[in-house]
Amino acid sequence: MQHHTEPRPAAADAPRAQRRQWFGLASLLLPVFLVSMDASVLYLALPRITDSLRPSAAQQLWILDIYPFLLAGLLITMGNLGDRWGRRRLMLCGASLFGVASVLAAFAPSAGTMIAARALMGVGGATLLPASLALIGNMFAGNRARDRSLAIGIWSAAFSFGTAVGPVIGGLLLHHFWWGSVFLINVPVFVLLLLTGPVLIPEFRARTSAPFDVLGVILSLGSILPLVYAVKTVAAHGLSISMAAVAAVGSMVLVAFVVQQRRSRHPLLALDLFRNRTFAVAIVGTVCAMATFGAMSYLTGIYLQSVLGFDVLAAALLGIPTSVVVAYFSMRAPWIETRLGRRATFVAALLAAAAGQLLLLILGSGGPAWGYIVGTVVAGAGYGTLFTFTSAVALDAAPPERAGQATAISEMSFELGMALGVGVLGSVATAVFRAAGPVDDTLGETLERAAVHGDPSLAAVATQAWVDGIHVTVGVAAAILAATAAIAWAALRKR
Repeated sequence: MQHHTEPRPAAADAPRAQRRQWFGLASLLLPVFLVSMDASVLYLALPRITDSLRPSAAQQLWILDIYPFLLAGLLITMGNLGDRWGRRRLMLCGASLFGVASVLAAFAPSAGTMIAARALMGVGGATLLPASLALIGNMFAGNRARDRSLAIGIWSAAFSFGTAVGPVIGGLLLHHFWWGSVFLINVPVFVLLLLTGPVLIPEFRARTSAPFDVLGVILSLGSILPLVYAVKTVAAHGLSISMAAVAAVGSMVLVAFVVQQRRSRHPLLALDLFRNRTFAVAIVGTVCAMATFGAMSYLTGIYLQSVLGFDVLAAALLGIPTSVVVAYFSMRAPWIETRLGRRATFVAALLAAAAGQLLLLILGSGGPAWGYIVGTVVAGAGYGTLFTFTSAVALDAAPPERAGQATAISEMSFELGMALGVGVLGSVATAVFRAAGPVDDTLGETLERAAVHGDPSLAAVATQAWVDGIHVTVGVAAAILAATAAIAWAALRKR
């Protein structure tokens, strides 16, 4: 297979993409769909896994968190490695690792083995996302801009749709089979990728003899892992001195990482990409937007199950309209950008997300469930557009040989935003909830106590307090999105 180093720029009269390229794109979507689905599936399976493997409270937390920790921590490293070593090769190695780890997780005899399997899945997942998006840039580089944009939109749609349908597929599997089935469904999909990938997807790597930035890898992990861990722990258990110390250590290492990257002749992270104003605004805007998206998903998920009393599968089905809208607008984003221009598209997407957040103010302790659907669907139109916008900007910002680094930064902004949303905005809702009076640390614990003592008034106070927490949080989220839109409108004006 020939190694491509300089794809042709897409000209106005560039040819249409061929059928083989679209088949190659379909092959690339397989791992993206599964990686996005995997996080949401595990929440469903956890009660059964807990019954079977008897993990301690700490082990249970690590079964959930080790995967997103390593996924977020290794994205930048793997993006850089793919540029050098070969994106297709790295992606297929990552797919093999993910598949083997899935089998290990399905038949894990102990909690320790399950944690190890989840860790390996996190490492595999980190290779798949930046490589797959960067390869789309390579595969469609010589074609019409319209085809390339559509390919990026389809990639974004697969990612967002995987997150949404994960609970539905997981719920159906758990209804009919044992808990290991939610991991085993990964295996045939990755086998299919390993068979089709070498045939349909071209290899790409940068021609460079520059040394690999090992110190940068160590410092990036030393900053990202403590920060993500601190944010997640604070979200679950509130702020403590130990978590403040962990966050402080992560912040100090992050400063050291930035200084080292600026001085390094061959840095791991291309900080000069941030000189591109559109790229910088898109990345910062995406972190803010994903924080509001993460908080909305987390808080409304608890609302549907604990306040309105839906089971997990019913709650997942109620989320399907939003996922369809997110997927649709992910694919329509290039068309919207053609009509409105890049600046107006980004701002309109942020404002649509803000409007959807504000519509959730109609939710009360008795519903309506349709209020949840309306609010999240309107927000989904904005978020779907944003997903594709940021991915396209990331690919446009870097030369082909550094596309892996640029797409890794874009993926990192999604992961970081989600973690901050659940951690920071989730804490706002929890603080409002706890201020309501005689409630426990969580809504679930309070409702359990109310049921044990036969105290409907306590249950009513608790559910109303959670609704109040949602109202305050969606107001804050809408304000963040509106402020981000105003900054983007000012920053992206033509000079």
